[in-house]
Amino acid sequence: MQYRPTAAELLAALAELLEDTLLPALDPALRHQARVGANIARIVQRELELGDEAAQHERDLLAAVPEGDDRALWHAMVEVVRADLRIAKPGYDAWEGE
Repeated sequence: MQYRPTAAELLAALAELLEDTLLPALDPALRHQARVGANIARIVQRELELGDEAAQHERDLLAAVPEGDDRALWHAMVEVVRADLRIAKPGYDAWEGE
């Protein structure tokens, strides 16, 4: 049996409530706290939606790195960090450096 709304959907609704409804009505001194709360809700939402898959992908990537191959380890770690950034700070996962 599936329960609706899901935890991720509830968190999305909370973030929307904080940003769209409460934030404009709040005193300027409290707006930052509302933005932080909405951001936390969105991070946890993405963790629920993407976290298990990202953790499995990380395990698979790191297990495939040949021992002593620093270049392969570097590439695996870049992918691990990208997956973490997709959850914590979407958009920052598009880095293309060395």
